[in-house]
Amino acid sequence: MNDHSHDGNPTRAAVDATALDVTRRYFLGRGASVGLGALALGLLESAAHPPRAVASPTSQLGLPEFAPRAKRIIFLTQSGGPSQIELYDHKPGLIKLAGQKLPESVRGGQRLTGMTAGKPQLIMPPHSQFARHGQSGATVSSWLPHLAGVADELCFIKSMTTDQINHAPAMTRFLTGHQLAGRPSIGSWFSYGLGSANRDLPDFLVLISKMSRGSDQPLYDHYWGSGFLPSVYQGVKLRNAKDPVLYLRDPDGLPRALRRSMLDGLGQLNEIRLQQTGDPEIATRIQQYEMAYRMQASIPELTDVSDETEATFDLYGPDSRRPGSYAANCILARRLAERGVRFIQLFHPDWDHHSRLRSWCTARCRDTDQASAALVQDLKQRGMLDDTLVIWGGEFGRSVAGQGQWDSPEGGRDHHPRCFTIWMAGGGVKAGITYGATDDFSYNVAEQPVQVRDLHATVMHLMGINHETFTYRFQGLDFRLTGVEQARVVREILA
Repeated sequence: MNDHSHDGNPTRAAVDATALDVTRRYFLGRGASVGLGALALGLLESAAHPPRAVASPTSQLGLPEFAPRAKRIIFLTQSGGPSQIELYDHKPGLIKLAGQKLPESVRGGQRLTGMTAGKPQLIMPPHSQFARHGQSGATVSSWLPHLAGVADELCFIKSMTTDQINHAPAMTRFLTGHQLAGRPSIGSWFSYGLGSANRDLPDFLVLISKMSRGSDQPLYDHYWGSGFLPSVYQGVKLRNAKDPVLYLRDPDGLPRALRRSMLDGLGQLNEIRLQQTGDPEIATRIQQYEMAYRMQASIPELTDVSDETEATFDLYGPDSRRPGSYAANCILARRLAERGVRFIQLFHPDWDHHSRLRSWCTARCRDTDQASAALVQDLKQRGMLDDTLVIWGGEFGRSVAGQGQWDSPEGGRDHHPRCFTIWMAGGGVKAGITYGATDDFSYNVAEQPVQVRDLHATVMHLMGINHETFTYRFQGLDFRLTGVEQARVVREILA
């Protein structure tokens, strides 16, 4: 990769190489006092490279590269693997095959989890009813009546596929492009590449549902972590409580002006240390102190929903007044989008229905159906849907074979990575279409497969970024979100 772009400005690789050089100098100079470290320090110092720790809060990377269709993203992450068979992927032929063994020609030797390996793979028909909705004729489950009502706004991708069969690696791949923790999350990539549109709020905010009942499914910090990017780009998680951020108010007797002068003095000390060491985390610390100061004013205004109308709360549903609920978080997501936050990610767990699928899956649908549909409607009526990309989906799907007794209310479905469904709305995708298809068993992709990396490439394209050229140098390699395998922009779904 060249060190300069065609207009003579330093390329992203050159900027990152300088940052790497600075951090190497910091490690050798401060971590080793004699020998090779001291020698290398002398060589590096003689090069007299100016310290360059992190990108500016407003991007200096020349992004977006072309006109974006979306300015911001709201990612409605459904953690646990929602069942496409009950929700979106209508397979009426399974009713006649109920209780029969899944043909080996369909399974094709595909891997099973330890929970069902070695057990009979008996077909469980869908528990829900389906109907076609809107002018698009999209098939949507009876368990999702509100989403069915906005079907003509949605783009369904029924041919998503992944290669990870367990939750943590599958969700890690879904959100970072790689199954092992340590890579930047998709929100961090956008924070790094595009910077902030609102200096008073973080670029990347995370909201986690407060469940009515406890969930034993963990949500790991690396799902919204910055990986090897400077930590200033990691997602900021808000508490799912009445006060999303603690300690916003200054102590009694501490005037705002005095607080400002304290931060100014601390910033000067940190700046001196940054110039001495080039440690990028010091630059992160400086920026985060400043962000915390500004959030003391911006967060209370954001979370004070007293200016929302009764009609809005009615639109999002009865749970929308409960702080931390999925519905309340959807309202906050819209408010964040209005304020220019670049990447907003909601997590709703407990979609992992190995048993009691009929009761637990319908419960999760009640949690999310009305609020998800309301978010799409709300953005549209405010004129924001065209440049806001909404994504709904989980890390994989569920198997057609029942887990437990297939015809019992206690039965469930095991993980299934080979095919699952997501939907997107707004932000430059076609409305009212269904892309891709699965076989008659919802077991294999039959038409137009979409890998996770293809989804990432498409989302980046909608934000005005070429996934092949947007990289970050780490340990001598130019990393990108979509990895080293071939990835494509799914242009067939672009408006």
